[in-house]
Amino acid sequence: MTRERAKSSLRRRILLGLLGFTALLSVAVVAQGFIVNEHVENLVWQTLLESELDHFDERSRIDPHYHWTDTQSIKLYDSRSGPAPPPSLRRLSPGVHDDMLVDGVEHVVLVRDSGGRRLTLSLDISELETREFDMALTIAGSAITTLLLLALLIGLGVNRLMRPLSTLAERIGGLRPDQAGQRVDVPHAASAELVVIADALNDYLRRHERFVERERAFIDSASHELRTPISVIAGATELALDQPELAAPVRHQLLRIQRTSQDVERLISLLLVLAKDPARLADASDAIALDQLLPEIVHDHRPLADAKDLRLSLAPLPPCEVVAPLPIVQAAIGNLLRNAIEHSDRGEIVVRLQAPATVIIDDPGHGMSPEEISAIYARIARGGGERDGGGIGLDLISRLCEHLGWRLRFDSDLGRGTRTTLDLGGRERR
Repeated sequence: MTRERAKSSLRRRILLGLLGFTALLSVAVVAQGFIVNEHVENLVWQTLLESELDHFDERSRIDPHYHWTDTQSIKLYDSRSGPAPPPSLRRLSPGVHDDMLVDGVEHVVLVRDSGGRRLTLSLDISELETREFDMALTIAGSAITTLLLLALLIGLGVNRLMRPLSTLAERIGGLRPDQAGQRVDVPHAASAELVVIADALNDYLRRHERFVERERAFIDSASHELRTPISVIAGATELALDQPELAAPVRHQLLRIQRTSQDVERLISLLLVLAKDPARLADASDAIALDQLLPEIVHDHRPLADAKDLRLSLAPLPPCEVVAPLPIVQAAIGNLLRNAIEHSDRGEIVVRLQAPATVIIDDPGHGMSPEEISAIYARIARGGGERDGGGIGLDLISRLCEHLGWRLRFDSDLGRGTRTTLDLGGRERR
């Protein structure tokens, strides 16, 4: 399964969206300012130069001997008299021409055909262009400064708006599935939408608690009801086995009934534990010497191993004690040992004990591939799955480990068997 790409936060999306919008708006305003400035500048140059040429035409009609006097910044070129215009201005069409270079100096030029002659009026605008460039830098600097200030204000505003949502998300993330009476408090500055979300979530939590309580009550009631007939079957079987004249086939069947009733009784004990609050389990726990309990469990499972040409052996057991419900420890270890027997053909199953409270079962089975181990862990993570044999199944074992804070691990080398590790002291070391 491919890893899902990390999602960006809502704060980041809003912040980037507003900053992008502000940047585009700033660029649009600055660009519009430059466009308007260029348009106004062209109108100013056109009005100024046309008024000068109009004045020259008027004076020329009144006084045919009138002569234009050039200044340092403005010059008039007349095709009838006077010097010819510079080469860069000779081929210009009638009209206003901006940003024309004359001897390396920027000019604005007005060309007009009047009375059979061409008039070319040139104005030096290099100083004005320098000032215009400085003004453009000032505008750009102010726009960037404004953008930075807006970015800061937007960031502060988004943080303030998102703080109630972040607080609510943190409180939701802190909910524990094994605790009752949990509620999500709405932050003081929450919006109406957050109040709706919090109310809906709190209503779901209340309904979930009622559902869990109904399930626990049902399991507890059903388990207690089942204990009575199982106890009757176990007692009657024990009395029947005490009869010396029993035939061997009958005794064999009675022993099977006795083992099965013991397994069912352990299953009922497990269901009772799962129906309890984990905090109440301490009252039902006992100090269990695992180095004394493991030989009893192995002895109870020897008939299953002998039927499959398997040997059960115990490694040297160090003194080890754990505080937990005795029937649950028996059911958990017994189920894992039975699982090892069912998935092995022949050879030796070795049970080890490591301090402080870890049970290790090595079986000679065919081993499991990495995909099969991944499937087991996925099933444990989901808390469910198909039961594939006798006993309480890995699905209930996984729920049991989660309920009691134990840790269950499988290690397998394909073709060399599987190692099952049950750490009964995981909760104490947390």
